[in-house]
Amino acid sequence: MTDPIVVARDLSKVYGEGDTAVEALDTVSFSINAGEFVVLLGPSGSGKTTLLNQIGALEPSTSGSLTVNGIELAGMSEAERTEYRRSTVGFVFQFYNLIPTLTAEENVAIIAEITGADAESRSNTVLDGVGLADRLEHFPGELSGGEQQRVAIARSLVKYPPLLLCDEPTGALDLETGRTILDLLKSTTEGEDRTVFLVTHNSTIAEMADRVIQLRDGRIVDDVVNEDPTSASDLRW
Repeated sequence: MTDPIVVARDLSKVYGEGDTAVEALDTVSFSINAGEFVVLLGPSGSGKTTLLNQIGALEPSTSGSLTVNGIELAGMSEAERTEYRRSTVGFVFQFYNLIPTLTAEENVAIIAEITGADAESRSNTVLDGVGLADRLEHFPGELSGGEQQRVAIARSLVKYPPLLLCDEPTGALDLETGRTILDLLKSTTEGEDRTVFLVTHNSTIAEMADRVIQLRDGRIVDDVVNEDPTSASDLRW
């Protein structure tokens, strides 16, 4: 058993004050081991994205503790939060957020340049790894939705983060393309101890996870290990 990469203890997030306060997370506790492919499952409004935002240091928690890769997130300065996002986590969202005036290679290289040396070489390596070696010079508007999402994944992987946070990464894709992206994400955990934490409302996607955490009304209602994960290519929704 590897050491946990994410440890949350009584994590809570409240928006607003007084009578208008909304408790998005209510004393959530869990841990995730390095190398796991974890699906966070729940309906809209259950607190999934709020929890992902906490782990990504996109917003502070109201109370409780959250440690990621040995880093305690509570009380971090904005500069420390920026460095944490630069070095520890990669983000993959439903919408690709690519810069339309830059090629696939350039979209990845702008992240590579601020996270280490050999930006061009690293960019080409990760783009090759996601199957886009022949699309380096294409602009986002010349790529399919699945290809754009692969560029977005390459952009996240180019800094070699130990943790990849994915918010509905197949939400804008058709079934076949979605399965390809899920298979790619699962493959990033193999042999590198990288952890994938994927948020979705789609219960079918949970079938391919190593572990499924279910969230409802800001609380964890189930947390199970999947003894026999389904291959992404076999998923149907």
